[in-house]
Amino acid sequence: MAEELVLDTAIRDWVLIPLSVVMVLIGILRYFVSKLMRTSQLPDSKIIKEGQVIIRARNLRAAANFIPPKAFRARKIYYTNEENGLLHVPKGQAQNPQAQMLSDPNMAMDMMKKNLSMIIPQTLTFAWVNFFFSGFVAAKIPFPLTQRFRSMLQNGIDLSTVDVSYVSSRSWYFLNLFGLRGLFSLILGEENATDDTQRMMQMSGFGFDPSK
Repeated sequence: MAEELVLDTAIRDWVLIPLSVVMVLIGILRYFVSKLMRTSQLPDSKIIKEGQVIIRARNLRAAANFIPPKAFRARKIYYTNEENGLLHVPKGQAQNPQAQMLSDPNMAMDMMKKNLSMIIPQTLTFAWVNFFFSGFVAAKIPFPLTQRFRSMLQNGIDLSTVDVSYVSSRSWYFLNLFGLRGLFSLILGEENATDDTQRMMQMSGFGFDPSK
């Protein structure tokens, strides 16, 4: 049977709350640092034009049931005609996103700055948490959990007798790291630069969607 623990209120005041506050402040600071490091680029008229064409084609597909079939076929040919269709890309001329990034030094530099703005603060924060707060049981989840959650919630605690609902300080750090996106969206807006989950997925795929 899992052992019941009584958490000291000092752990809440000196471990749980400071960790949460520091994670929020670091996320906000990293957002403003990322904005300062971001290079201002003039939008490419070709890219804007292609984006507008895609939006128009998407609207046509959504409204296909509301226009006459003859008009829909005419518009479809206008977009997909193999000779001069707006959406037709001849073979061999399709752009490779990775080659485009390598050919554009500004894009590669911006991606490197974004990755560094995530790696450096999180490395320092994890070292701080691991040095000062390692081994603490910081909180308890108010509902029972299965044993599958033990590795996620009790990182740094090697005791199988402790109930799974208890959360270690190191696990609390990771929960804050990946779970504060909603709070940052409320504070900084939807277009914020602190989505660590998406950033790590991009890093694993060299800046692109790994599923593609």
